[in-house]
Parts: sequence; C-alpha cells; structure tokens
Amino acid sequence: MTERFDLFNPTEEHLLLRQTVRDLVQKEVEPQALAYNRDEKFNLPLFRKLGELGLLGITVPAEDGGSGMDAVAAVIAHEELSASDPGLALAYLAHAILFVHNFATNASAEQKKRYLPKVCSGEWVAGMCMTEPEVGTDVLGMRSRAELHGDHYLINGRKMWITNGCLDEKTPGDLFLVYAKTGGKISTFVVEKGFAGFSLGQKIHDKLGVRSSCTAELVFEDCQVPKANLVGDEGSSLKHMMRNLEMERLTLAAMSLGMARRACEVMVRYSTERKAFGEPLANFGQIQKHIADGYSKYMAGRSYVYNVARMLDPKKEGNRIDSDGVKLFCSTMAKEVCDSAVQALGGYGYVGEYVVERLWRDAKLIEIGGGTVEAHQKNMCRDLTRRPEVLR
Repeated sequence: MTERFDLFNPTEEHLLLRQTVRDLVQKEVEPQALAYNRDEKFNLPLFRKLGELGLLGITVPAEDGGSGMDAVAAVIAHEELSASDPGLALAYLAHAILFVHNFATNASAEQKKRYLPKVCSGEWVAGMCMTEPEVGTDVLGMRSRAELHGDHYLINGRKMWITNGCLDEKTPGDLFLVYAKTGGKISTFVVEKGFAGFSLGQKIHDKLGVRSSCTAELVFEDCQVPKANLVGDEGSSLKHMMRNLEMERLTLAAMSLGMARRACEVMVRYSTERKAFGEPLANFGQIQKHIADGYSKYMAGRSYVYNVARMLDPKKEGNRIDSDGVKLFCSTMAKEVCDSAVQALGGYGYVGEYVVERLWRDAKLIEIGGGTVEAHQKNMCRDLTRRPEVLR
C-alpha cells in the first residue's frame, strides 16, 4: 500500500514546525493581537521570540546560521501567524523574506558573516526598500540614485510604504536592503540606521489593517554607504528582485490562508452556538452557504499555495506564473471569506470581539502589497501567451 502524502506537512520536520508555531500563536500571539493592532504598536519582544525559535532565518542555510528549511516551511510559518495576527506576520515577512532570505541568497560570505547573526536572532529588525512615493508597480521607474565616491556610495531618494521602516514614532528599523539605480540599472545596498544621511521620514498612521506592523517613509540624503555594502555587482539587482518577489508573493498568499482559515473557524463555532427561531444558525441555508463556500475557497487556495511551495526553489527564478497566481487567487479569496464571516455573524461580526472585523480589514492589503492584483493579471497573461505549454 502506498504511503499517504501530506501536501501541507510533507515531512515530520514540517509538521513539528507547524505545531511549534501554532503553540506559540495560542499562548503568546493571540492574547496580544487585538491590543497591539488597536494601538498601532509593534511588539518587539514577541518578534524576537520568533528569532529564538529559528523562524527569522527559516530559509537561511544551516552553515550560515539559519534553520535551513524550504519554501513549504516559510508558508507554514506565515499561515499560522496570520490566523491570529496578520500585522505581526507582515512584520515577520518583511524581515525574514524581504531582507533575510534575499540577503542570504545574494550577499557575499563576508557580508553574511557581518549581518546574518543579528537579523537571524532578532537583535536587529530589518526590511527592504523598493517602493517610492511616486513609483510602485513600475519599479524600473524608481528615482533613487547611488553614486560611487571613493570608498563609499552616496544614495539620494525616498522610499515609501516600508514595512519595518520604523519601530515606533521616532525609531527607524535597524537594517535595510535598499534598491537604487547606478548608471541607469538597479543595484542593492545594505544600509544601517546609523549611516549618515539616512533618516525616518514619517510613520504612516491610520492604516486600514495590519496595524501591528509599522509602515514608514525613509529618506536618503547623500546617505553614505560603504562600498563593501554593495550586494553583488552594480546593476545586477533586477534578477535578485524578481527572484525574491516569487517568495514574497508565495508567503503573502500564505498569509491569506491564515486569515481565511480563522474566518472559517469563527463562522463554524458561532453558527453552532448562536440560535435563531429556536435553532442553531448552522441549520439555515443562508449560513450554510457562507460556511461551505468559505471552506471550499480556503482549501482550493491552500492546495494551490502548498503545491507551488513544494516545487519552488527559493534560490532560482522561474515560476512567476504560479507565484503570481497563488497571490492573485488567495488575496481575493481571503477577502471574500472574511466578508462572509462578517455577514454570517451579523452585528457581532462588525465589532472587534469576534476577530473577523479585523481580519476583513487586514485581508485587503494582500490585494495591494507585493504587487497589485492587476499587476499579477498582466504578468500572468503575458507569461501564458509566451509559454502556452504550461497549460498542457
């Protein structure tokens, strides 16, 4: 008899990881989630516990001080964290995927030795700077520039909507991968918060959702960056960027899974406890539709995400169709499932006590951040017309 394959926990190591993160979520993430989101504060001590568990360097090879796990493991961590606090999960994604994974894949041995211990432990909080005030999806239109002056570069420009850009109103994050143009092509630089010419422009307030992650504008005015902090060669970073976007979009889709699953759990529990006309709500067809459709959508997205994760090599570019596809499908799926949960709970769904109101707001971000749904549609259509054989 053939042994059954578990798509969502393909190895004992993956199952243990899920149990470990789920235990942390139940004991420490869930009790603080509502308060930190309501107050728009970043829970730094809790974030550092992710480092103690090896989650901040989850895809970093063991020889470089990381956990040496794969894309499936990254998906598991993001799904479990997002079922409780998508804001914390987003801060985790910006650190572990946008900075750590990208940096560990492309940096030199000396650079990794210098920075990986601090970011894998959580001593330093990191992020990535791509988007600018006037440039979002059109990354090739970025205006930030870097010019070499002797043994250092001078970077000038502004970066906007940077997750982990600040830790509070006045304190910027500790370390960033900054994309800027050199000679008309995109290069990557490692910038520390203490570098001359680097400053926090503003913390972004009154976000619709994911409020426990801090979003900021960062300013570079003749920011002095040592030549040794150039990652790779000048002008070589478009490939770095595109390759890491596949992991970013996959883990953002995993965040959508966590939100959708939690919304389904809340709907099921509420429908059995709440009664109308002397019967549980679960006996009424209108509520049954919300629950059944929600679960079906969640499982369809979950199967897609984990199958893509299983085939994705985090160190190689080449699966943009499906990394875009999982985020395109799951971002809208989560928003729809959370909307169904609000509707099924009625007035209780409209307030914070039952969580789905917050999840409904959080879910919208995934249709925008890391590439809009419109950008995914454009990318996928272009790639499919060029490579129709993937449909066979």
